[in-house]
Amino acid sequence: MQGMASIPWRRIAITGASSGLGRALAEACASPGVTLHLAGRDAGRLSASAAACRARGATVQETTLDVRDQAACGGWIAAMEGLDLLIANAGISGGTGGQSEPADQVQAIFATNVQGVLNTALPALEKMAAQAPDSRGIRGQVGVVSSVAAFVAAPGAAAYCASKAAVQNWAEATDATERARGLRLHAICPGYIRTPMTAVNAFPMPFMLEPEDAARRTLAGLAAGRTRIAYPWPTYAVSRLAGALPLSIRAWLASRVPAKPVSEKV
Repeated sequence: MQGMASIPWRRIAITGASSGLGRALAEACASPGVTLHLAGRDAGRLSASAAACRARGATVQETTLDVRDQAACGGWIAAMEGLDLLIANAGISGGTGGQSEPADQVQAIFATNVQGVLNTALPALEKMAAQAPDSRGIRGQVGVVSSVAAFVAAPGAAAYCASKAAVQNWAEATDATERARGLRLHAICPGYIRTPMTAVNAFPMPFMLEPEDAARRTLAGLAAGRTRIAYPWPTYAVSRLAGALPLSIRAWLASRVPAKPVSEKV
C-alpha cells in the first residue's frame, strides 16, 4: 500500500509494527520526509516491516521492544527528537476455549493490552506537551488501539474484552482533559481484521477487513480528530447492541458458538 500523502504527521511511533494492523499503518504512513519509529517483539518480522517502509522513502528507526517493560518504553520515547503521533497498537488476544480462562493468560493480556499501552502513551504525552503546536494548534496525538470488543463483555474472551474496554475508556476520558494542553487522544476500535490473531478463530467474523483498509480508516479518523474511531459500522452497531443485552442472554448466546481459543503466546 502506498503512503498517504495527506497525513499531517512527520514524526510517528507505532508499537506492534511487525505485522497485522501495525505493519499496515507503518506502510500507509511511509513516505519521503516522514520519520517512523517502529517497535515490535519479533526482530525478524520488524526488520521486514522497516525495510518495506524504507522502500517507500521513509526514514525508519526500528527497536525490538516489549511494551510490558516500562523502563524500556520510557527510554524508547525519550530518545526520539520529536513526536507528532504515537499509535499504541501492540496487543495480544486469547479466549477461554470453552473452559476457565488460564490465569497466566489473563495476567499477560492485561500486562500487554493495558499496562503496555500506558507504558508508551504516558511518556509520549509528556514529551508532546513540551513541543510547539502545529498549524492545527495540536502538540501531539496518541491513538490507542482498542477494539469493538470493548463494547461487549463476551464470556468467551473476558480478559481481552475487559482490557480493550479499559484502554478505550481511558483514552476517551483523558482526551477531554488533555485538550487543554494541546494534546489529543483517540480510541481506535476496529472490528475483525485479517491477521494472524484472528486466523485462529473458529466462529463467524462478519465484515472482515484487510489490514490495509483498516489502516486507511484509522488514519482518516486520526486526521479528522475523531476521539472514537470505530469501524466498520455494522460490526460496531452489533457490538453496541450485544453489549446492551442482559447478561443471561449473552451467556446463552456464547454457549452456542465456538469459543475463542486460548492463546498459545502469553
